[in-house]
Amino acid sequence: MTDEADTTGHAAVASGRTVFDDIRAACATVAIEASAVTVDIDALGRLAETLAPDEPPLLPEEQPRGDDESMATEVVVWNAVNFGSGWFPVLHKRDGLSGARSLAESLADHVAQVGAPTAEWLATVDVATCADLFGQPHPGPVDDLLALFAEAWRDLGALLIDHYDGSAAALVGAAGGSAAALVGTLGAMPLAHDVARYGRDDDAIDVPFYKRAQITVSHLARAFRGEGLGRFHDVDRLTAFADNLVPHVLRMAGALVYGDDLAARIEAGELLEPGSPEEVEIRACGLYAVEVLAARTGLSAAAVDHQLWQRGQDPEIKAVPRHRCRCTWY
Repeated sequence: MTDEADTTGHAAVASGRTVFDDIRAACATVAIEASAVTVDIDALGRLAETLAPDEPPLLPEEQPRGDDESMATEVVVWNAVNFGSGWFPVLHKRDGLSGARSLAESLADHVAQVGAPTAEWLATVDVATCADLFGQPHPGPVDDLLALFAEAWRDLGALLIDHYDGSAAALVGAAGGSAAALVGTLGAMPLAHDVARYGRDDDAIDVPFYKRAQITVSHLARAFRGEGLGRFHDVDRLTAFADNLVPHVLRMAGALVYGDDLAARIEAGELLEPGSPEEVEIRACGLYAVEVLAARTGLSAAAVDHQLWQRGQDPEIKAVPRHRCRCTWY
């Protein structure tokens, strides 16, 4: 069902098979075996005809500013906490903005006021700091999410200090222009090691997604316009960024069909368990569906993903419940 993870960076590239091959192969396997989610190929054909020839530009809050170090830092720091959709129904949002955009704009405002965070600052972040920066009450309903944000930033700060002289630009540069290598480095971090186990007993397989690691590469490529720290020779090999919004957009277009039980649970607002068969099937089938769209349109999977994510901001699409899962992947 597809043309086609290693988390050790350069080693994955040297082997000839990259993390992107592993993601595609595993998700295709899940799409074949899935019982709760079905991919409708005919609906994908109709959807392909509606896609634009180019991906949309970065949103204002996604565009970093300053020198290379500042820009790389802002992108890497944002995507280290670019998750939390399972908490968004109770997140305090900015007027007219979604949960993700509220958080991104809050960080962008912080950077505009005091500059990009230093590695030393990241290494000492706590829940109270995150609550203040993101405009959330503390104590409050998303304290456990803020604790994960703080942990993710502390992990990033330690990585930068221990291996890259505190420099995000050095971290990106060390990948040598390889998207696979940078995904390997970022995906090895504990809260970004986005790999699920799918199947039973001896037949179970690892299903890597690496949503945040991959979207960091895409963000860098777009922010730097494919030059300098944004030049990756294999950027077109990025897959979709498996989350809960793009599959929802695909479902609304009829391209993903959920079984009655799964659909009812989502409609009722039930949180899905991270790594459960249904949650893995939604993400994997969504990623596979984007592969089909990419093949039919000639667009990269990332470009298709960005277009579908933007469509997910449509009030009519947002009005219909999508699956929620409290995890650090999305």
